Amino acid sequence: MTRRKASNIDVRKVNRINVIRAILACERISQPELTQQLEISWPTVLQNVKELIDLGLVEEVGAFASTGGRKPRAFAPVKDAKLAIGIDITQNHIGLVLINLAGDLISFTRSKKTFSMDDSYFRELGQAVDRFVLSSGYEPDRVTGAGISLPGIISADGGVINYSHVLGLVNAPARACTKHIKYPCALINDANAAGLAEMYGLSEHSNAVYLSLSNSVGGAILPAGGFYEGDNLRAGEFGHNTLYPAGKTCYCGKKGCVDPYCSARVLHEHTNGNLNLFFEELAAGDDKLQEVWQDYLQDLSIVINNLRMTFDCDVIVGGYVGGFMEDYIYDLQQLCAKRNTFEQDASYLRLCKYKLEASAVGAALTGVEKYIINL
Repeated sequence: MTRRKASNIDVRKVNRINVIRAILACERISQPELTQQLEISWPTVLQNVKELIDLGLVEEVGAFASTGGRKPRAFAPVKDAKLAIGIDITQNHIGLVLINLAGDLISFTRSKKTFSMDDSYFRELGQAVDRFVLSSGYEPDRVTGAGISLPGIISADGGVINYSHVLGLVNAPARACTKHIKYPCALINDANAAGLAEMYGLSEHSNAVYLSLSNSVGGAILPAGGFYEGDNLRAGEFGHNTLYPAGKTCYCGKKGCVDPYCSARVLHEHTNGNLNLFFEELAAGDDKLQEVWQDYLQDLSIVINNLRMTFDCDVIVGGYVGGFMEDYIYDLQQLCAKRNTFEQDASYLRLCKYKLEASAVGAALTGVEKYIINL
């Protein structure tokens, strides 16, 4: 196979992207640090920095203390120069977030809204996005793009929602979801979006598996900063791994799947659908809920250990339940460690950084990424 030789334009583009990423990753950075970190010459760095300053994405912010000779100039990102919107569509809610170029969460809102494929639903969604941007205090022209996360399998070209049991969709056109949104917009699976948010800004060599414990169980496989989606775009459907053969019936119709044992519904069905109340009463010592919780942790430890044995990387616990797990992570790690064949602890098990709106943040990051790679 003949390899295409990289053109000077390709190299300049890569250098510019790498420079803006390095600057966005810190509050401020010096000339020598940029050169050393990126392993390119200072004239090349300087040329790119000047171009980014002209675009309003970077600013010079004085100088660092001298270590001998001229003081090194300091540069900082203008994080709010551009913004992106994330939209999380669930069966009964819509979440909206606004983030800046560094991925910082600026504002968010969540409202009840029953999903429908009627055009009126998406027209109202577009109006809600416009109101949300207006309420942020930023000019709409700063918004560079948007992303929509939803619980479903999205086609490789992003044009079709192949399947969503939760939303009741089969081969639905993605355009129906985006046509009333005035910004460039793309769809992403909700678990992939949440995984992207959790991994954003980490080393490109980091690997992880994201386990989403919401009203359904899902996940994402995240090798070296990307996604592994599988031959049929169904990788990460951890909710449909078999936990107990001939066990409880899953919403998919099969028996013994992970979902009917580890979804958030397993917990909040004991508190009238209120997950926050479940954890409040659990913390207060309710005996019945203590028993429910211990059974839940036992089942979850099996799932997590299987993921660790399969992928041999960090496992991030997120979703609705992940947001409440901080007080119980030690107990869960102990259970996982007992099942582990090779390790004495479960330090590989991590909690999600985003307690709320992880999927919406990840969807917004697709807009940020598209802007950066097209600079």
